[in-house]
Amino acid sequence: MKNKLTNILSQSLFIAGLAFSTLTFAQTTTTTANSSAKTTAVGTSKNWGSVDGISMIGLVQGPSSADAQLQVACVFEYTENDIHSAQALPANLNGLVHLDEALKGEFTKIRQSGQFKGHSLETLLITPPAGSMSAKKLLLIGLGNRNNFTPELMTSVGEVAAREAMRLGVTNFAFASDLKDAGIDSPTALVAGNVVKGIVSANRSETYLKEHNLSKTKKLEKVYLLAGPSFFEIAGGGISDAIAELKK
Repeated sequence: MKNKLTNILSQSLFIAGLAFSTLTFAQTTTTTANSSAKTTAVGTSKNWGSVDGISMIGLVQGPSSADAQLQVACVFEYTENDIHSAQALPANLNGLVHLDEALKGEFTKIRQSGQFKGHSLETLLITPPAGSMSAKKLLLIGLGNRNNFTPELMTSVGEVAAREAMRLGVTNFAFASDLKDAGIDSPTALVAGNVVKGIVSANRSETYLKEHNLSKTKKLEKVYLLAGPSFFEIAGGGISDAIAELKK
């Protein structure tokens, strides 16, 4: 009996020790993962490369603060309180919330009232009140129903953004996909790369028109691709890969 009790006690101590070791390892792994999660300071910019004379510049900035001639923001069809939902980024990191605040709530009112429905590739051009935003013009591009979103849509969105920018006569614009802000867990690198592909496709079509005396728009020189502090490097990887592919 004494030997049996000793064996049971030994087994219990071993299991307890194993559980403690496993817990300690899990805590250490979590701490290491958290400490290695890289964030980039707001205001950081990097030229990831250029295609056809257009510099693709990554920028950690919100759409209300980016210094560009035109700001492009992407928006899903409205659902109640969507930019403040539990799935959306926290308010202090949410570019759409900052945009709404800069426009004194008009961004939400425009969507709530149906003045801008956010259907796929629908556009709306806004002239923000003086001093409310860094950009003089704001272009909203619809993404449609959030439940039907696919990263492939962003190629077409990039095309629309570039075509509208050239039609407006600007030489640079800032682009915010705003997917994370809206609560969509999208593949950041793929989305960023698709946007670049769409922009270049639109520019190449415009170049063709100019060569055949069918257009006189200004040349696009810079595109600022906005990303949050936690997604800057990942987006940059997608942008760099797209640039490399487009140059082949």
